[in-house]
Amino acid sequence: MSKNKEDPPHELENQFILRLPPEYASTVRRAIQSGNVNLKDKLTIELHPDGRHGIVRVDRVPLASKLVDLPCVIGSLKTIDKKTFYKTADICQMLVSTVDGDLYPPLEEPAATNDPKLNKKKDRDREKKFIWNHGITLPLKNVRKRRFRKTAKKKYIESPDVEKEVKRLLSTDAEAVSTRWEVIAEDETKDTDNHGSLTSLDISPGMSSQKQGHSSSVLGLRKQIDMMKGKHQETQDRAKRQEDLIFKVENLALKSRLQAVLDELKQQEEQEKEQLSSLQEQLDSLLEK
Repeated sequence: MSKNKEDPPHELENQFILRLPPEYASTVRRAIQSGNVNLKDKLTIELHPDGRHGIVRVDRVPLASKLVDLPCVIGSLKTIDKKTFYKTADICQMLVSTVDGDLYPPLEEPAATNDPKLNKKKDRDREKKFIWNHGITLPLKNVRKRRFRKTAKKKYIESPDVEKEVKRLLSTDAEAVSTRWEVIAEDETKDTDNHGSLTSLDISPGMSSQKQGHSSSVLGLRKQIDMMKGKHQETQDRAKRQEDLIFKVENLALKSRLQAVLDELKQQEEQEKEQLSSLQEQLDSLLEK
């Protein structure tokens, strides 16, 4: 690579891809493969002060060139025996040369504003001109637009904020006088209308008021018994799910809390069982009269 003495030195990565028109590429390839010709006499590269444009000369024929950014980083490998490969560099830029390009493109005027946001936007727009949308092979044409989506906006809480909220909830829970909670499955339903059924009693118009009152009492008790049976069955189901959950949990503190909830459910189950037995005795007593 040749540079003018008055120009400041340009810092380029160790390796980059040089893309030449087919006829000039074959010339450079033959010169490299022969090994006898001094490559400096066949190929020279000169960059302009902007660091993005330059001139590539092949057999002293000038070609307009532009340094572009590839869609992603490409690993460069080297081999001596065509069996073992060694990684030598990461490549992210390519120097594209054309025959009909402008050898000395006009320099862009610097921004005449003191607004840092506006200057940053202009620099970003300038860099977009040197973004290469394709890969280095034909199947990767327009790969930047086809495969690389835009960065999604953050729609979640930062991790430190989540941790801070968890600590606050735990400290509040520790300061509470008493706490009570339960685990409910998403598919759990509380439709008690489907439990049990009422046995209807026919009441004829000629029946005495005493018998009508007796029948109404029987109907009321049977309704209470059916509702209590449904509630009792629901409590048993919740207790069974709680037992299964305790069996799966390994954390001792959580298992202790779950066990406390299970004990409450067992106690509630016994109370409902006693109430159900009492209602059944009352119904039997009425039916005997």
